[in-house]
Amino acid sequence: MKENCKTSHMGSLRKKVDYLDSNKRKEQFSPESLLKLLPFNSRDNILDIGAGTGFLTIPAARKTNGMVYALDIDSNILEFTRSKANAEELDNVTIIHGEMKDVKLPENSIDIVLASLVLHEIKSLPDTLHLINQVLKVHGYFACVELEENQGQEHNHPRISSTQMEQELKKAGFKVGKKLYPSEAIYVLIAQKVNYVP
Repeated sequence: MKENCKTSHMGSLRKKVDYLDSNKRKEQFSPESLLKLLPFNSRDNILDIGAGTGFLTIPAARKTNGMVYALDIDSNILEFTRSKANAEELDNVTIIHGEMKDVKLPENSIDIVLASLVLHEIKSLPDTLHLINQVLKVHGYFACVELEENQGQEHNHPRISSTQMEQELKKAGFKVGKKLYPSEAIYVLIAQKVNYVP
């Protein structure tokens, strides 16, 4: 029985990895396309929330000499990020297993936060955005990639509309500067921290 569970777990992990690293995902909106929207500095510290297999973490780590923190609740998935960083000899990637509330980074220590296709899975969006606000430097950037909520359509996963996300970001002390729709299904918001919310 244990062997069946292990086989099933490995099968679902493989499916998850295949999706996260798929060419389809890259074609929809590549990591490079997102990172080009942000004003990178060679010493920026970056936090990638829901880092998964390093889809954004690894390209971000190539662009900065600062530290890139890869956060995910799935320790097995994070091993793919670790092995990719090792293969490319990127010594500026730090793996963090857990949720945003588990992050022990100092306040005002991060220049850019990335969150791609993960916020719709978080139970308390306001709490998470508040924690992001705390770790970001004033005028730091937050890049949010999410699936748009299309009215009248049923979805397999919860979704947060771009309108609702903008409202939540504003309440959390952010100002949205750029809004893009790379495809019908995906929206991108680039926001800047304008107020510290204690």
